[in-house]
Amino acid sequence: MSADQLGARVPDAVQAALLGVARPRCAYVYDRVTLRERASAMRAALPEGSMLLYAVKANGHPDVLDALAGVVDGFEVASGGELALARIARAGRASLRSAAGAAEPVDEIHFGGPAKTDAELAAAVEAEATVNVESALELRRLAVAAGTAGVRVRATLRVNRSHAAPAGTLTMTGVPTPFGLDEASLGEAVELASQHPAVRLVGFSLHAVSNNLDAIGHARFVTDAVAWSVAAADRYGIPLRIVNVGGGFGVSYTSADQFDLTTFARALADLRVPDGVRLVFEPGRYLAADGGWYAAEVLDLKRTHGRWFAVLRGGTHHFRLPAAWGYSHPFAVLPVDEWPHPYDRPEVRDVPVDAVGELCTPRDVLTRDQAVERLRVGDLLVFARTGAYGWDISHHDFLRHDPPTFLITG
Repeated sequence: MSADQLGARVPDAVQAALLGVARPRCAYVYDRVTLRERASAMRAALPEGSMLLYAVKANGHPDVLDALAGVVDGFEVASGGELALARIARAGRASLRSAAGAAEPVDEIHFGGPAKTDAELAAAVEAEATVNVESALELRRLAVAAGTAGVRVRATLRVNRSHAAPAGTLTMTGVPTPFGLDEASLGEAVELASQHPAVRLVGFSLHAVSNNLDAIGHARFVTDAVAWSVAAADRYGIPLRIVNVGGGFGVSYTSADQFDLTTFARALADLRVPDGVRLVFEPGRYLAADGGWYAAEVLDLKRTHGRWFAVLRGGTHHFRLPAAWGYSHPFAVLPVDEWPHPYDRPEVRDVPVDAVGELCTPRDVLTRDQAVERLRVGDLLVFARTGAYGWDISHHDFLRHDPPTFLITG
């Protein structure tokens, strides 16, 4: 499938939702069914007994969390704000279980990130979260928070291993980064933890890569992470309960390629995780990306220096990923036949266009040089696979334009 065909078929429910928005139209649509199906497919591909957490950083919309709460085992968070969202989603699911008379385990929350404040650590302790400790100082601060609360907190040590990470868009380990403890200092951290009875070490957090498409390579990473964790726990006398391998399952934004779950599952078929140890996965992008569409109305069509530009009511302040990563995100044209204006309607046919936004910067570009058969002012450009790292990483307040409308289907 070519880039210009990706997402060319806009689902009927998404079309209907978009056409119900007041003009000039600009919206995100999230679909509950797609989100749940993706999470169910991933759960089926993971080794038996694994824990599946959703990384809230990918998309923190409450309806997205609510849709996934019934399928995943909990949430991975990286800030106090995300922790608050996860607690709301967890409480909502607990209420539903109680009303139905069900007795399921409380959903897990794991708290990561290299710059936790004292208030965030205290909130994590209160929420009974598992904290992925990033440094010796953070371990000491966590011990104070737990000791003050009079409880014992579960913690994993996040380790920046010397082993190279799988290939991906972003690499967190095997190279100098602010994430985790250097593997060489692991023994010192374990010794420090032993001096703080309010902290209960339960294993390791080894998240290493973002947006990896190599299923075989990722399976090798998981297998190696389990073996390394078992050996490290034995060496340092840690009762191993958790091996957290993070997320990193990728999607392609310029083709139909995605991480192959079937290949991944087959490559892990012989993996043996010790009894009493939970293998934890924390995907965000893979679960949320295909559950979202971003759409923006064409406000103008103009030609300068030999190039056609479709100027949108929207842009990188809503969907920053193409500009941040330097690629062109494919779009589909959703025709809108209504034309309520007294002047002629501009139109182009069989030309390549650049899809650009409403910001006062030439960097506000979502797509360059995509061919269109027919495009009119007033039509909608619909960008598929935008459910993850779309709105959540964008610079919303630049120029103070109105935000998009947020719609939920399914």
